Amino acid sequence: MSVLRVVLADDQVMIRSGLRALLTAEPGLEVVAEADDGQQALDAARAHRPDVIVMDIRMPVLDGLAATRAIAADPQLSNVRVLILTTFDEDALVFEAIRAGASGFLLKDAEPAELLRGIRVAAAGDALLSPQAARRLVTAFAAAPTPTGPAAQALDFLTAREREVVALVARGLSNEEIADRLTISPATSRTHVSRAMVKLAARDRAQLVVFAYESGLVHPGRTS
Repeated sequence: MSVLRVVLADDQVMIRSGLRALLTAEPGLEVVAEADDGQQALDAARAHRPDVIVMDIRMPVLDGLAATRAIAADPQLSNVRVLILTTFDEDALVFEAIRAGASGFLLKDAEPAELLRGIRVAAAGDALLSPQAARRLVTAFAAAPTPTGPAAQALDFLTAREREVVALVARGLSNEEIADRLTISPATSRTHVSRAMVKLAARDRAQLVVFAYESGLVHPGRTS
């Protein structure tokens, strides 16, 4: 079994200790470093090249969003995924976190099993949003004006099938579920997702979710 290497970034020692204990007891996960501010998290990403960084938002020196942007902007850290883990009061930041390059967003009151799953989902390049965070994201887009900017124009780069696939990614469907919906093979589904990510310069599926809403490809409140 391959081991996923994780960095924990939170300015509260007790939270980091609890997370370390949880992850250490889980087969297939290894905590390779801890950080108590965003700059240390960025330094740890460069030093250890972890699979996932579990990142708080409100930290001194450099906050979690700024650290996430720096990681996403560094080509040498293209395989490092960021999972935001923060408090309930901050879930309004979900959109900004995903736009910054985070692969997922969980609240600190999430069940341990949900966090463990979230780390694996993020490491696989999939998008992960808690139900509360997902609602906040949809609400933010529902209040936004009709898209007319670069994201809407970027739709022209996608084929009709790729648009269908990206829209289904934004609805939370896996490659296998997309394949079933469109009556194609899972391999073809993965190919369409990969091509769309390349064309849109998306780091992962979370970025495709943001694009789908920003471009108007998916409309909040529409379920099909």
